[in-house]
This record gives sequence, C-alpha cells and structure tokens, in this order.
Amino acid sequence: MHGLILRTFQVFIEDTYGPMTWAEIVVGAGLEVPAFEPMLNYPPETYSALIGAAELGLGKPAEAIWEDVGTYLVSHPNSEGLRRLLRFGGVDFIEFLHSLDDLPDRTRLAVADLVLPELELTDSGNLQFSLRVGDGLPGFGYVMIGVLRAMADDYGALALLDTEGGRRGEQILMITVIETAYAEGREFELAANTGGSEG
Repeated sequence: MHGLILRTFQVFIEDTYGPMTWAEIVVGAGLEVPAFEPMLNYPPETYSALIGAAELGLGKPAEAIWEDVGTYLVSHPNSEGLRRLLRFGGVDFIEFLHSLDDLPDRTRLAVADLVLPELELTDSGNLQFSLRVGDGLPGFGYVMIGVLRAMADDYGALALLDTEGGRRGEQILMITVIETAYAEGREFELAANTGGSEG
C-alpha cells in the first residue's frame, strides 16, 4: 500500500476528528507507527487494520468513511493542490467527467509509483453517465463518489450519484446530472496564488 494513501487517510482523520482520534485509531489497529511516510510502501494489512479501527472508533461504516475522504480531498483547504489538478479537467462538470479516464495517468505524472484503479466513463446521453472504477484499491469507488459530489458542488452543478457492483471487485458509479448550472461554483483561477506581491 502506497504511503501517500495512508498519509492522506491520516491527515483526513486528524483534520476532521482531531489528533486524539487518530491516535486512538492507530492503537485500535494495533500499529506501532503513529504517522506514515508518503513515499514509502506498507503492507496491505495496514490499510485494512486502519479502516477496521476507524469503523469502530467513528461509529461509521467503511463506505461512509471513504466517501468522506473523497469529499475532504476536494473541499478542504489542505487539499487545494488536488482540487486544482481536478479542475484542470474541464471548464464545467460535464467536461470534468469526460476527463476522468485520464486521471490515473495524470496522477502518475505527479507521483510516479502511485497506481490508481482504472476509470472508464460511459456517456449514455441525456446527461446520464456511468463510471467504471477498476479493482485494485479497496474503497476507491466510494472515495470517487465523495470526489464527484464535491466536484459537482465546486462547479455549481446538481448531480445524483449511485453505485452498484461490477465484475471482479469493480464498481459502477451511476451519475445523473440534473442541472449543470444549479448554483454558483467555487472561484477558480488558472494561475495558482503564490502569496507573493509585485514590487
């Protein structure tokens, strides 16, 4: 399991529930390491143990936790870099959906050894889409539901999402776009704000 995934989960828990909750989850998972290094690899059992301990500690099913992680990845100020990467996928939510097939490759440009499950979008017309999420990373389909909900809000679109099982552990996400301009989207500028000032 790539350390960046575990580190992201750690930061999500700490930012959302506090460092004490993270410490309790680590103890509940029986782990000796209180923090994860983003560029290291860890046994898959570490991920499973963390999710199991988080379910007990937070009183939520894993699916809900994963979806919350997806929402966090787009909406939290600490994740602005990822939000920017996703927003480069299109000027509106529909264009963004069509860019999802390339997301695993774009991610590898940033982190060469981070392999995400394959994504394949099917446009059924009438603003109906299905997104096949390949096998390989438990819970990633639910993370994508959280990402999609948050990105719809980010673009100001109104979308309904549902999920169903696919073959060999794949997930199919059903996306119905009700309104592409339902509300005002979050502000987004092409150039990143570096915080510097012109002299």
